[in-house]
Amino acid sequence: MSMEALIPVINKLQDVFNTVGADAIQLPQIVVVGSQSSGKSSVLESLVGKSFLPRGVGIVTRRPLVLQLMYTTNEHKENRNQANIDLLEWAQFLHMDKIFSDFDEVRAEIERETNRGAGANKGISPEPIRLKIYSNKVVNLTVVDLPGLTKVPVGDQPEDIEQQVHDLVLQYIGNPNSIILAVSSANTDMATAEALKMAKEVDPDGRRTLAVITKLDLMDAGTDAIDCLCGRVIPVKLGIIGVVNRSQQDIIDNKSIEDAMKDEAAFLQRKYPTLANRNGTPYLAKTLNRLLMHHIRDCLPELKTRVTMMMSQFQSLLNSYGDDVQDKAQTLLQIITKFNAAYCQTVEGTARNIETTELCGGARICYIFHETFGRTLDCIHPLAGLTQMDILTAIRNATGPRPALFVPEVSFELLVKRQIRRLEEPSQRCVELVHEEMQRIIQFCGTEVQQEMLRFPKVHEKIVDVVTQLLRRRLPPTNSMVENLVLIELAYINTKHPDFRSDASIVSSLMTSINSSSNNYGGEDDKRVIPVRRQQQQQQQQYSQLDGEIYSKGVSGGSNAQSRSLTEGSSRQLPQYPFEQQQQPTPTHQLYNSVGNGQGGNWLASLIAGPKPDPAIASVDSQEQSREQSPEHSAQNVQKPVNLLPEVPNHPIRKLTERETRDVDLIERLIKSYFYIVRKSIQDKVPKAVMHFLVNHVKDNLQSELVKHLYRQDQIDDLLSESPEVAQRRKEAAEMLKALQHANVIIGEIRETHMW
Repeated sequence: MSMEALIPVINKLQDVFNTVGADAIQLPQIVVVGSQSSGKSSVLESLVGKSFLPRGVGIVTRRPLVLQLMYTTNEHKENRNQANIDLLEWAQFLHMDKIFSDFDEVRAEIERETNRGAGANKGISPEPIRLKIYSNKVVNLTVVDLPGLTKVPVGDQPEDIEQQVHDLVLQYIGNPNSIILAVSSANTDMATAEALKMAKEVDPDGRRTLAVITKLDLMDAGTDAIDCLCGRVIPVKLGIIGVVNRSQQDIIDNKSIEDAMKDEAAFLQRKYPTLANRNGTPYLAKTLNRLLMHHIRDCLPELKTRVTMMMSQFQSLLNSYGDDVQDKAQTLLQIITKFNAAYCQTVEGTARNIETTELCGGARICYIFHETFGRTLDCIHPLAGLTQMDILTAIRNATGPRPALFVPEVSFELLVKRQIRRLEEPSQRCVELVHEEMQRIIQFCGTEVQQEMLRFPKVHEKIVDVVTQLLRRRLPPTNSMVENLVLIELAYINTKHPDFRSDASIVSSLMTSINSSSNNYGGEDDKRVIPVRRQQQQQQQQYSQLDGEIYSKGVSGGSNAQSRSLTEGSSRQLPQYPFEQQQQPTPTHQLYNSVGNGQGGNWLASLIAGPKPDPAIASVDSQEQSREQSPEHSAQNVQKPVNLLPEVPNHPIRKLTERETRDVDLIERLIKSYFYIVRKSIQDKVPKAVMHFLVNHVKDNLQSELVKHLYRQDQIDDLLSESPEVAQRRKEAAEMLKALQHANVIIGEIRETHMW
C-alpha cells in the first residue's frame, strides 16, 4: 500500500467511529483556525475547486465542518453505486444518504443543518457536520473548518461567544494527532494573529503548525509580504504559504475557481516571482497532502495500539452487562447464587477483589469486636459512679438496725451488681454496629454482582429487602442473648471463682488483724477470753448488787461519805468496755441529784442507753434540738409528733474513722477484682453470641431465604425486567466494539513495508 492510500484509510476510520459518535480515538486530520472573515472558507473552496460553503457578513461558519476530500476517477468503482455511477464529482453528507451533484444544494444543506443544530440566532454548536466530496480534481485530505475567532458579540449572539469559540477551537487543535492550519490575512499584522497565538498554546514547538497568509492582493500600496512569507517575522517550522482569494465582487459575479486560480498564479509571478513556486493554492494542497500522509504514518503505530487496547476494554464492558436472557429461571438462580457467594466471601474475607481503601465486611466486624467494643469496656472503671460515702452507706444499710462486727457480704453483692449493669449498654451497641455492617455489605459484595444488580433493578430491590428482613428478624434474639449474658452474671455472684479466690482470702486476714488490734486496745483484764454472753451476765449481776446497796444506804439515812466510798469502791471492781475507757465513774450524789433534779437518766438508764455518744455528734444533736426549739421552727412544725427523732442526713460530711476506711477499701478491692472477671467474660462472650445468633445464622440461611422469596414463577418475568439504562449501555458498547473490530481490520490491511 502506497502512502497515497493512507488518507483514505483514515477517512474510513473516521466513518467507522463517526457512526458510534466516539471521540476516544484521536485520528490525524487538518484543523483550520483563523479569525472571523480571514478567508478560511475561501481557502477550502480553493482546495476543492468548487464554491459550496455559505458566505456572508459576520460569523457564517457556526458548526465544525469535517470535510473529507476523496480523489476518484471513473475507473474507481469502490465508492460508486447506481446513483453516482456516471458522476465525476459529487458530495454526500453523513447524516443523510442523498447524493449531491449540485454544489449550490450542498451550500443550502449546510445552512439548514447549521440552523438545525445551532439555531438561527448566530449562535454556535460543537456538533460537527460531516461532508464527503469525491472528485478527480482534489487530493486526499481531511480538513476541519471551525468557526472564526471573534471578540465582540453581534446580533443575538450570547455574551460569552468569544469563550465558546475559544473552547471549541481548543477542543480540536488540542488533539496531538491534528495538523493546525493557522490562517491570517496579509492586510493585518501577523504578530497580532489570534490563530498563531492559539496554535502556540497547544503546539509550543511548532511541529504541527502550518501558516497560511490570505488576501495578498489587498495589501497597501508600497508594502509586500516577503518578510512574512520567508518567516522573518514569525518563524513557523512547517512553513508559511501565501494565497490569493476571490473577492466578494468575484463571488457576486460568479467567478469560477479555475479563473481565480489562474489570476492567483499571475499575481504571484508578477508580485513575488522568486516565491511563486512555493505559494498558491495548488502548492498548499500538495503540501497539506504530504504533511497529512507523513503525519498519519507517524501516528499509525500508536493508533494501532490504541484500537487494540480499546477493543479489550469494551469487550470486558460488554461482558459485564451480560448477554440476552434466554432462560429466566436459570438466570435468577445464578444471580441468587452469585450474591450469596459474594456476600459470604465478603464476610469471611475470601473475596477475589479485596478492598484497599477502607475496612469492610468481616474485617470491619472484627474491628468492632476488638477495637470499638473492647476499648469501650476497657474504659469503664470498676468504681465509676461510686464514692466512698456511697460504699459506706451501702455497708450501713446492709446491716439494718444491728451494728456489724464484720463487713456484710450483701453490700458487696449490691454494689458489684450495680457496676456489672454498666456493661449491658456497650454490649447492645456492639450488636447494633455489627447489624449495620451486615446491612452495609449488601452494597459492597462484588463487582460482578453489582453489574447484575444494575441490570435488573427489581431483583436488586427484592434482594436488599430479603436480606434486610432477615437481619431484622435476627436482631431481637441476638439482643436477648447479649442481655441474658449480663443477667447471668447478675444472677449469681460467684465468690468461689478461681480468679476471685485470692482476693477474697484477704477478708479473713484483714479480720484477723482487726481482732488483734481490738484485743490490744483494752487493759490487762480485757485480755482474758470470756464469752460475750457470759461476760454480760456477770456485769448485770454486779450492777444489780451495787444498785441494791446504794438504795439501802439511802433509805437507812446513811452519810453521803459512806455512800460515796461504797460507790467508788464498787466502781473500781466493775469491768469496763473498750468504748467506755474514756468515761469516769459517776458519784452517787450526782446520780441522785440528777435523778432528783430531772436533768438526766440514772446510771442504769445510761447503761441501757449504751455508750456515750461522740462529742461531735452530740454537739450536732444539741444544735438540731435548739433549732427545733426555736420559735420559728416550732411555728413551722406545729403538727409534728412529740417523739419524732431528728432526721439522719443521707451523706453526712465528715471524716471516715479508721474502721470505716478499712471497710470501704475492702469493698472497693473486692468490687474491682470481681468486676474485672465479669468484664473479661462479657468481652469474650458477646462477640461469640453475635457471631452465632446474627452473623453465622445469616450466612447459613441467606440462600434459602432468597430462593424462598424470589424464586416464584409468577414473579420471575417481572423481576428480570432489564433496566433501560443498562440496555442502552450494552447496545452502545456492542456498537463501539463492532466499530473497533472493523477499524482493526482496516488498519491491518496497511502493509508497513510499503509505507516508507
